[in-house]
Amino acid sequence: MAAIKRLFVANRGEIAVRIVRACDRLGVESVVAVSEVDRNTLAARMATRAVCIGPPAATESYLRAETLVAAACGTGCQAIHPGYGFLAERPAFSRMCEKAGLLFVGPRAESIEAMGEKLAAVHLAEQAGIARVPGSGPVGTAEKACRAAERVGFPVLIKASAGGGGRGMRLVHTARDLPQALDSAASEARAAFGDATLYIEKFIGRARHVEVQVLGDSHGRIVHLGERDCSTQRRYQKLIEEAPSPAISERVRQQMSAAAVRLAGEVAYRNAGTIEFIYDPEGDNFYFLEMNTRIQVEHPVTEMVTSRDLVVEQIRIAAGEPISFSQEDVKLEGHAIECRINAEDPARNFAPCPGRIETWNPPSASTGIRLDTHCYAGYLVPPYYDSLLGKLIVHAADRSGAIRSMRHALADFEISGVATTIPFHRAVLGHGDFRDGAVHTRWVDQEFMPAMSALQAAAKSATEASPTQAAK
Repeated sequence: MAAIKRLFVANRGEIAVRIVRACDRLGVESVVAVSEVDRNTLAARMATRAVCIGPPAATESYLRAETLVAAACGTGCQAIHPGYGFLAERPAFSRMCEKAGLLFVGPRAESIEAMGEKLAAVHLAEQAGIARVPGSGPVGTAEKACRAAERVGFPVLIKASAGGGGRGMRLVHTARDLPQALDSAASEARAAFGDATLYIEKFIGRARHVEVQVLGDSHGRIVHLGERDCSTQRRYQKLIEEAPSPAISERVRQQMSAAAVRLAGEVAYRNAGTIEFIYDPEGDNFYFLEMNTRIQVEHPVTEMVTSRDLVVEQIRIAAGEPISFSQEDVKLEGHAIECRINAEDPARNFAPCPGRIETWNPPSASTGIRLDTHCYAGYLVPPYYDSLLGKLIVHAADRSGAIRSMRHALADFEISGVATTIPFHRAVLGHGDFRDGAVHTRWVDQEFMPAMSALQAAAKSATEASPTQAAK
């Protein structure tokens, strides 16, 4: 890595640890940005050096682009890795790094811009011959939105063109509900992204969320590394991911992968990216959803089934090196599942649970089990950031074996001091719908959680009942 001797990590948590490990593997020194509350994190301990970049609030630290660039330059770094979230998909940050002489470990600013605005990305996908979900262009008024909704047919989704993650998104079943939903979505989109532009898409009721991992280099090569299924979601937030998808045929798999490579080629894509699709099992069709121009939270499941280190490839590509393997070298072996372990209480509507971790006993390290985390016994989970504590990943010869392995790993994972989503994951992994590969993007909200709430209420009622009442 002659071009990169020292790299600046402009992120926190488990992804910062992940980037530091990749630097170690490449023999590259790492400098980690930390807020005042993150001074004693695992990433700070592991890195060559840690630099405090501001107070705990993200707006005063991890979102201050000028401070991050100045810290990277001041510590003699040649490159900066944004991780995911925060500034990872801000084209202005990419340009700022380039202007300062720093290699940005991510795509070019032009690619981020091209794919970051959802309607523009949909247009590019259509140019590449990839179908979109039936929908509209920008809808600025309730009248225009209603005409578009009636054309594609209710129910519909209102979506924000400038962002994702469920923000600015509303499900609308009737024309009567459309104006209020439009106003609410516009307000949320404006607050989240500074852009209230909305559009309409047909709602696919039992849709699967399937995404394809791509890599591109500055030598014009683009490869894909198979797909991930991210259909186990709650309120549009991914909870469990797996690779490969249990829902699609080999024919669809090949078509989807080819479409992803074709679209990445349209924008001369460089570095790691993910093309996301909606798969309609009833029609056996897939539609372009969006592109994420960064490394994904769920990238480990792809690494497990391909035996490729995506973050190492990211850094090498940023240094101008070609992708270290060809498309023919990519072989998918076995099945991998990832559970996101969050400091949240599923029994209280997934309320965040910051606090000090008293016990941290992860499952024993063994072949096929991986834990990406920044936590340890005594770690204080701060209230300022995302509640992710770590990602538990398993790999086995087949999907049923991976489910068994994950259930054992979750049972062996002991955390106290803060509530976590481990009980939720154990329940999902034990559910027949998940075992049968029959979940969809609204399964958790519509089917699993209502059933779980009913069971919990019944159990609570039985516990509170007197022995005499219980006998009756």
